[in-house]
Amino acid sequence: MTDTSPGPSRTTLDFLGREHGHLINGRWRPSVSGETFDVQDPATGGCIARVAAGGAAEIDAAVRAARAALEGPWSRFTAAQRSAVLWKVADLVQRDHQLLCELEILDSGLPASLAGYICATVVPEFFRYYAGWPTKIEGATVPASPQGKLPGESLSFTLREPIGVVGAITPWNSPLPMAMLKIAPVLATGCTLVLKPAELAPLTAMRLAEICAEAGVPDGVINLVNGTGESAGAALAAHPGVDKIAFTGSTEVGRLIVRAAASNLKKVTLELGGKSPMMVLADADLEQVIPGAARACFFLQGQNCMAGTRLFVHERIHDKVVEGIASIARAMKIGPGMDPSSDFGPLISARQRERVAGYVEAGRREGAELVCGGRSPARPGYFFEPTVLIRTRNDMTPVSQEIFGPVLCVQSFGDGDLDSVARDANSTVYGLSGSVWTRDLGCAMQMVRRIDAGQVSVNIHAAIDPAMPFGGNKQSGWGREFGKEGLEPYLKTKGVSMTW
Repeated sequence: MTDTSPGPSRTTLDFLGREHGHLINGRWRPSVSGETFDVQDPATGGCIARVAAGGAAEIDAAVRAARAALEGPWSRFTAAQRSAVLWKVADLVQRDHQLLCELEILDSGLPASLAGYICATVVPEFFRYYAGWPTKIEGATVPASPQGKLPGESLSFTLREPIGVVGAITPWNSPLPMAMLKIAPVLATGCTLVLKPAELAPLTAMRLAEICAEAGVPDGVINLVNGTGESAGAALAAHPGVDKIAFTGSTEVGRLIVRAAASNLKKVTLELGGKSPMMVLADADLEQVIPGAARACFFLQGQNCMAGTRLFVHERIHDKVVEGIASIARAMKIGPGMDPSSDFGPLISARQRERVAGYVEAGRREGAELVCGGRSPARPGYFFEPTVLIRTRNDMTPVSQEIFGPVLCVQSFGDGDLDSVARDANSTVYGLSGSVWTRDLGCAMQMVRRIDAGQVSVNIHAAIDPAMPFGGNKQSGWGREFGKEGLEPYLKTKGVSMTW
């Protein structure tokens, strides 16, 4: 199949053609080793950029720069000045949204419509939300009586201070928002950052770091080291000069992060895997359910920790729901994100495509029935069709394990089975997201309380907003991002008592 999609702009081509190194103390540097790695366009498999591969030496230099900035000019910024910087970042992201959109498409395979919405709307909105927080981070006076002092003879209060140097490791599935979710709270709280973006998709993170410098962030506040998880990521997680690690990625790597962070007991937040259930009751509005469930599973080609990949649907409406979702899946136009008519882009790599295909085949061997999809189209790039499996069970491989691909596993239930359905929904090590679809809000609230997840939505799935906390229970993570709760891991509390 010939690719006739429009090519990238001259601005994007100029960015791709640059030498891509590491941002340390305000300067782009090559690796000490001289090693590089190629960044591929997943829609073609071709190399689009070559990036310096860093390791322990670059991480150490970046951490030292972050520490110096924390103790230097950044510490003298007022809360109002940090707010102004965040607002300026939002404006500059909006100004450069076309460049960022094209880089996001070429780097990670997003469809153009989704990439455009993320770059022009979602990311600026998040930065503006966090721009409102620096002037509202405050301690409290405490009615304490140290050593028996009487009222009027002492004053006790708390200070909220930046936790220090933050090491952040971000994934490849939505690179620009993932970088934003680390940078925004760092700037809001007055911390400094060493960011290690995913080696499969580092381009928009590098451009965002440049935007932050243009917005007035001092040198050394945001540092970026490219490289693999085994070299740069491991060195960052273990570095004794890092006060906190913020990681988004797989549960398996999250465990490695925790072990490495134990070396100096640094604080850790983890946003990890998911296997989110969608529970569709008999009275649900199918005009909402069918497109909503399809979107929940196939968004980002299923490469999404929040993806609704387990569908529990009442037996009376099972066939209608399955056929409706399958019809949407079959109608999706698969193609490069640079083609504005494409609905569904590629997976990130050949390895990921093989992984997804393996899960589908495992499900079929174990008795699942394939309704649609399940194949790789005969075309360049790492594409895989949106897939629906029915007659699945909890013990099947694609049901019990996170696939991170466009595969929906469907199970049915009957009247009086809500208790067992809730148990099935929770029969996984994950607890990130979930949804309930029904017209009965009383029943909806019962199911909301029964689903063990950090986020549960009703008649919508993965309802994201800058003000709403997001994070996982069980092996889906530690801590929360978004909202006020997203700032807490970047702050520490100091108790102060004064007597006279």
